[in-house]
Amino acid sequence: MTHILDVYRASPSGQIYLDHITRQLSPDEALVEVTHASICGTDSIYLHSQQVLGHEGIGIVRAIGADVRSVRIGDRVGMGYVQKTCGDCQSCTSGWDQYCQRKDLYGMSDPDRGCLGFKTIWNANALIPIPDGLHSGDAAALMCGGATVWTVLSRYGMQPRDRVGVLGIGGMGHLAIKMAAALGYHVVAFSGSESKKADCLAFGAKEYYLTNGKSMEDMEPLKHLLLCGSSSEDYTFILSLLAVHGTVYPLTVSLQPAAIRTIMLINKGLRIQGSLVASRGDLAKMLQFCADKGVRPATSNFSLTSTEEVNQAMESLQRNTVRYKALLVADEHPLKL
Repeated sequence: MTHILDVYRASPSGQIYLDHITRQLSPDEALVEVTHASICGTDSIYLHSQQVLGHEGIGIVRAIGADVRSVRIGDRVGMGYVQKTCGDCQSCTSGWDQYCQRKDLYGMSDPDRGCLGFKTIWNANALIPIPDGLHSGDAAALMCGGATVWTVLSRYGMQPRDRVGVLGIGGMGHLAIKMAAALGYHVVAFSGSESKKADCLAFGAKEYYLTNGKSMEDMEPLKHLLLCGSSSEDYTFILSLLAVHGTVYPLTVSLQPAAIRTIMLINKGLRIQGSLVASRGDLAKMLQFCADKGVRPATSNFSLTSTEEVNQAMESLQRNTVRYKALLVADEHPLKL
């Protein structure tokens, strides 16, 4: 069956506009009516392309293809950065399907597929069920940044009371603090601004340091450090914060080389660990964890049905004025489960 979709597309000028595309519903796909969508830093990478934007979305399944068994019409589902996996390769069968050898990723596979719009067509196996008790707006703001920090916090051997640092307190960083605190870690927050101290302590951080201050001289070293801010970080400074056998996790995208003094890695047995979003299984676990523990993103709300407000949401992200996730809500779906 053919569907006409109203979607928000980027443009070479950097302006987001409402486009209309026609798509066929394949046997393994589902038609999803989008109720909530969040803007992520990755979206800004494609702002001057012709990509249909959005990879943090929640909606209701309105139609399914003939072969779909994983979701039903009426289900509330989430859409993320990974749009399709094969299900058969070693990564898929070992619980790490975000590294599928034949995966489709947002922005790298289909320029007409994103969840910023009124409806979208998605591979049904990549849709994540939303648990009861988790607000759709909260779930949307967790689907990429939340997924990214969840994998690091839950899959790389962290233990309760470990000293876990979060550098960069934005959309991803504030979620890292909230989740890490809920998991029982001793959270240490780092920011270039004193203005975020109260927020970080309220989110669950036990310590707060300015990256441009001298207050870190007596700080106890960290076992883990999540880099959630600028991708062009000073690794000499970063590695100096770690304890012996500590690990740093660079979680923001950069295409530029980073200068690293390997002697610092060798002398303290340090590791640099990359990590890509979350598997489908881990996404489901994260959403249930947040529902159970009451972990809620801090959001600033905009209208999903207003092109002007969609552009305003993106501008607030780029200017770093949003606290802390820009959430777009369809007018016909007021904030509700």
